[in-house]
Amino acid sequence: MTSPHAEPRDVFHENGEVVIDGPDGAVIAMTPEAALQTAGRLNEAALDELIARAQRSGDAD
Repeated sequence: MTSPHAEPRDVFHENGEVVIDGPDGAVIAMTPEAALQTAGRLNEAALDELIARAQRSGDAD
């Protein structure tokens, strides 16, 4: 697994696609529909991890 990136990515739309400007020059182009589904999955996974982090932090007390 790679190290996580701490900087948010730039996202824009162009020619009917949603484009994510990734790290190290990586670019991901998606249909708007795929981008919306991916955004929802990112949101859910991020919230799950923040909750898990808070729970782990609470267990350390």
